[in-house]
Amino acid sequence: MKISVRHRFIKKIPVLEVVGEELKGDVLPLIVYYHGWQSSKELVLTQARKLAQKGIRVILPDAMHHGERKTGSISMIPSITFWSSIHYNLAEFSLLVTYFQKANLIEGNRIGVGGVSMGGITTCALLTQHPEIQAAACMMGTPAPLNYIQRVIASAKAREIDVPKDLVQLLSWVEHYDLSAEPQKINQRPLLFWHGTEDEKIPYEDAHDFYKKVENEVYAKNIRFLTEEGEGHLVRGEVMDQVVDFFAIEL
Repeated sequence: MKISVRHRFIKKIPVLEVVGEELKGDVLPLIVYYHGWQSSKELVLTQARKLAQKGIRVILPDAMHHGERKTGSISMIPSITFWSSIHYNLAEFSLLVTYFQKANLIEGNRIGVGGVSMGGITTCALLTQHPEIQAAACMMGTPAPLNYIQRVIASAKAREIDVPKDLVQLLSWVEHYDLSAEPQKINQRPLLFWHGTEDEKIPYEDAHDFYKKVENEVYAKNIRFLTEEGEGHLVRGEVMDQVVDFFAIEL
């Protein structure tokens, strides 16, 4: 299948719309897929192409402070720019979905979400507030963002980097998007985790501990966790194929 990659702006959000050339005007399942920290939409294009081969419309947005939306250097305050980017992702998700709903291009409310690293954190956070999401894939992210904030603070202090004493309060909105605090919101939806055991940026333990805690609960019966022994913060082609297989079945 020939794949169309269309650059466009949706509500002023720069995105790539990736879909089969002959399916551009068809009613299809929709996946919004998010890139990682200090990355861009173009760097998850391979994953999107693979998904589009299955007859899925994939939207790749640039997060705020990234790609076409990069306006300058990141803040010297640890994690502030990072969480600002996620905050915008969360706020803008509904704008993207609503656009395609109004155009009558989403098949049977088949809406999926996924992402890598920062995009994986975005994915888990969206599950706390958006029951319309039918399936999700978190690659190298974490469903426990509050715990991750504490890790960042501890790391910064260990390196003698100044941290505002009220940083947790400044990021208080995050508690409303912590899936580990309200795991019942998974609500039996298919959710795929993939994480390498040697991830040096977002620890494997946070996601895996969450999975082990909830795996026997009814609300989590459709969770899958794929562990890559010895792998760091990198998603290889074979893993992308596993994401495709997951969405092809679950969405």
